[in-house]
Amino acid sequence: MDRFEAMSTFLMVADLGSFSAASRALSTPVTTLSRKVSDLEAHLGAKLLIRTTRKLTLTDAGVTYLAAARQVLEMVGNAEKEAAGEFVSARGELVITAPIQFGRIHVLPIVTEFLARFPEINIRLQLSDSNVDLLEKQVDIAVRIGVLPDSSMVATKVGSLRTVICASPLLLEKLGTPQSPEELFRFPSIAIDGPSPFRVWRLYSASGAIIDTPICARLTVTTADAAVHAAISGVGFARLLYYQVADAISAGELKVVLDTFEPQVVPISLMHISRDYMPMKVRRFLDFAADSIRAQISALSQ
Repeated sequence: MDRFEAMSTFLMVADLGSFSAASRALSTPVTTLSRKVSDLEAHLGAKLLIRTTRKLTLTDAGVTYLAAARQVLEMVGNAEKEAAGEFVSARGELVITAPIQFGRIHVLPIVTEFLARFPEINIRLQLSDSNVDLLEKQVDIAVRIGVLPDSSMVATKVGSLRTVICASPLLLEKLGTPQSPEELFRFPSIAIDGPSPFRVWRLYSASGAIIDTPICARLTVTTADAAVHAAISGVGFARLLYYQVADAISAGELKVVLDTFEPQVVPISLMHISRDYMPMKVRRFLDFAADSIRAQISALSQ
């Protein structure tokens, strides 16, 4: 039995909460992972996991061993990276994830400039509107838009974005401009589909009172980019983050309405896994990207 491999397998299963999730992350059959953990338990003479059809639960021995195994593997990993020079120089592959449109508009230019400055770093940029699990997908840094749930990850806030309601000038000329959130239901709107489709738009009064406004969704799309183009075409009103419509607003293709009722601003953060020692490639990109994104978001607000 390869003890380090068995430790890594147990750690992945425990962190992700199931053999199936660990199987996807490691591209290894569930039966193989289960056998490795069973072999480890036999070697230790202790039960580490309680397996049921619904979930896995760590035993007391499992909790103790998990903490020790994590420390051992982190020390080994750090030693390997130090030997490879990752702690003393910026080198190696960096895996970054970001939302599709924000990544294309704001993160990709930062990445290209960063690559020019650091020739020994390669970057794999994963653009996805789903919140990728950093541990499962082995991602170094994530750009996240929105309020972050509590987690063991480290987050650095780099700015905030407005959420605006907008429509094409031709549609406003044809149907008029709503003066209050309550009037929105009389106008056609564009909804963005997802785990929780926005059929109710949350707005705020000048006093801060919440106004949940039902909409009449004439069109439902799966991406913000499609919603922008549909709004420009006059299909209906769209509720989007300001960076998604900034160019269209500047070009006169869209106009913001009900700006005195805007939702609360949405934070933008850079997330990474908490570590005692951070590889130099991660540290360099965090410093570089944080300043660049702050400057871009500040320019959007002007």
